Amino acid sequence: MKIVVFGLTISSSWGNGHATLWRGLLKALIRRGHAVVFFERDTDYYRDNRDLHAIPGGDLVLYPDWGAVAARAAREVAEADVALVTSYCPDAPDAERAVLDAPRALRVFYDLDTPVTLAALDGAEDRRPAYVGPDGFAGYDLVLSYTGGPALDALRTRLGARRVAPLYGHVDPELHRPVPREPRFATDLSYLGTYAADRQAALDALFIQPARMRPGAKFLIGGAQYPADFPWTDNIFFVRHLPPPDHPAFFSSGRLTLNVTRQAMAAMGWCPSGRLFEAAACGAPILTDAWAGLDTFFAPGSELIVARGTGDALAAVDLTDAELARIGAAGRARVLGEHTSDHRAHDFEAAVAAARGG
Repeated sequence: MKIVVFGLTISSSWGNGHATLWRGLLKALIRRGHAVVFFERDTDYYRDNRDLHAIPGGDLVLYPDWGAVAARAAREVAEADVALVTSYCPDAPDAERAVLDAPRALRVFYDLDTPVTLAALDGAEDRRPAYVGPDGFAGYDLVLSYTGGPALDALRTRLGARRVAPLYGHVDPELHRPVPREPRFATDLSYLGTYAADRQAALDALFIQPARMRPGAKFLIGGAQYPADFPWTDNIFFVRHLPPPDHPAFFSSGRLTLNVTRQAMAAMGWCPSGRLFEAAACGAPILTDAWAGLDTFFAPGSELIVARGTGDALAAVDLTDAELARIGAAGRARVLGEHTSDHRAHDFEAAVAAARGG
């Protein structure tokens, strides 16, 4: 198939979770024989933090504004078998018009932020996401959702999606795998993530409070956009935004790593973060907050550790290296068996085939 995508970004992993997911999925689809074209608006903040300049075997189209690329977009869509718009695509209204006018392509919307999308519908009209048009998703042949469970029904009932299917997070095990430890990332508990206010309460309970109660242990945060008034302690260290090539060393060097889910996603459930799969693929023992559907992806207690409060986090930090290693190995085996980018490429093909058949 020829697959054309209008997305947020694939060229920069700075401050977003889309880029790494697209890199793995498109790599897997190209390996399976598909042709891909990815349209991305060339914004200052992604240009200044670009860590991918081309899609191996595919085509990355960086453009300054829609007017400069409209003609090419129309040509590519006219030749496409699948034309796809994503959540937070900065030119979603224009891209949607191009996709819905496609003469033969299957018209697809991929919401990588479904809980955020649905939560915004409950607010004022001016909070409605720009990527959701007045007709919702009714014009698309297929709506893919990064979130499963009840979210799929909500996409039908609230946004008019005619056919929905989950397309969950995943990991490229060729990039995320166990590597030798690096002293700069050696720690008792690490956390890799962009700062988000709605994660702060969970981060405080599962990371900051344990750091205060274990002053002899080392804690490490890697990420971007942390405010000056963040409640640092003497034993919490910080590494500014890490590009994807550094993630395996980050996850492989600590005894335990923390996953904290965005509030809207945790409330809805069935929404595993890409970082969860990345860490597990590196063999890192994972400590995570609790959310509905987690046991669909990992077995709590044996493939990762679930913490519902500071006490659970402290108990995890206090586990022996041998106990943590067993959990890390089991989590890695689960990811390699079910949650790689190749698995999601197969899921994508199956969803497209079902939509065509329907």
